[in-house]
Amino acid sequence: MATIAMTDDHGAARPPSLFWTLVEGRSVFELGGFIATRPLLKRLPKGDGHPVLVLPGFLAGDTSTRPLRGLLKDLGYASFGWGMGRNLKFNADREAQMIALLDDAYENYGAPVSIVGWSLGGVFAREIAKSRPEKVRCIVTLGSPIKAPRRFSNARRLYDQLNGKPGEEELARMAQLNTPPPVPTTSIFTKTDGIVAWRGSVQETDPDNPQTENIEIPASHFGIGVNPFAMIVIADRLAQPAGEWAPFNREGYKSLIFRSPD
Repeated sequence: MATIAMTDDHGAARPPSLFWTLVEGRSVFELGGFIATRPLLKRLPKGDGHPVLVLPGFLAGDTSTRPLRGLLKDLGYASFGWGMGRNLKFNADREAQMIALLDDAYENYGAPVSIVGWSLGGVFAREIAKSRPEKVRCIVTLGSPIKAPRRFSNARRLYDQLNGKPGEEELARMAQLNTPPPVPTTSIFTKTDGIVAWRGSVQETDPDNPQTENIEIPASHFGIGVNPFAMIVIADRLAQPAGEWAPFNREGYKSLIFRSPD
């Protein structure tokens, strides 16, 4: 498995710089851009009607993903939120709820479910896909902390305050977060993320599991879920026919916007 370096000069992972954290307020302009380009975004590749579950980030709920879910519905998908309130805690009961939600959607729609996860929601998307890979069509994560160690995220301490410090079993599970699920998986990240350092969102590529990719876009952490560039990638990934995954096409003008990690 190819490994991407995730350390600073002292060999320790680190969160984003204070500058990028302080300018996260620019996300309001991304929301404005989403609203302004909404008529154009409706012209993105159309879907085939398969179900798409959208998971919110840490501290957020379904309200935060409503713009994205609305666009997906316009593009022809059966998109829906998780319906579990704010994303605050993770335990065995919450994981069982998410797996049950996936099971129900698979049964109700009679088709594998695509999952789009924002930040912590992307971590959950990957983990439940590992439990039910046969019921998941593809995964798209947005600025998600999918790499160990946990020091890539500025939200780690708050998460621990709400959930308690992880025990040995939890730490062992967190250590394997970088292992992608056995389904097509796209990580959308930004090098100007003020909450999760971009290196923590880059998934390892595996020659034995080539259906993984990392796509960089210009965005903030709080705005990536409504960022028009993210919408272009999400629509492109979801529109692929089942079983016919191919890497995102970065040719032409796209090479100036959508980049691979370096």
